[in-house]
Amino acid sequence: MNDHVFTLFDTALGRCGLAWGPRGILAASFADKDDGKTRARLLRRAPRAAETDTPPPAIARVIADIIALFAGERRDLSYAELDMNGVADFDRSVLALTSEIPAGETKTYGDIAKALGDVSLSRRVGQALGRNPFPIIVPCHRVVGADGSMTGFSAPGGAEAKRRLLKIEGALQPELFD
Repeated sequence: MNDHVFTLFDTALGRCGLAWGPRGILAASFADKDDGKTRARLLRRAPRAAETDTPPPAIARVIADIIALFAGERRDLSYAELDMNGVADFDRSVLALTSEIPAGETKTYGDIAKALGDVSLSRRVGQALGRNPFPIIVPCHRVVGADGSMTGFSAPGGAEAKRRLLKIEGALQPELFD
């Protein structure tokens, strides 16, 4: 019996997805070009997961908070239980530090690397965030380049999605035509 499940849900930024199992959330996905691509992103981490339209209450709460966040409300997703099985130790350390960045604030890749003990780890920090199986929940969008640039965001929508999330959270000021 397969105990991994996923669901897709509508947000102001498109249809996102979550996959979970008995130990917590396995993967989160930003909206992609179509549902098939979003499903594929989730299934990379939960390959035999079955799709459902009725998530359990704990997952429904995370979904509701993601929907609210993308609609412009501040939400803290740090309560979400994450299944870190298969996540490398270095990546876990990076994800833990990234999870501590509050909404409305940013840190640089160098800041995270310094917190890990060596600024020369900045590139490895970026690589670890590129492998983040829990984007949105572990807010990798809050990590920016040393000059504040929207670099290194591999989620669908790229740098523009990162910029939009940071504006929603108040870390960036709206522009004239927002």
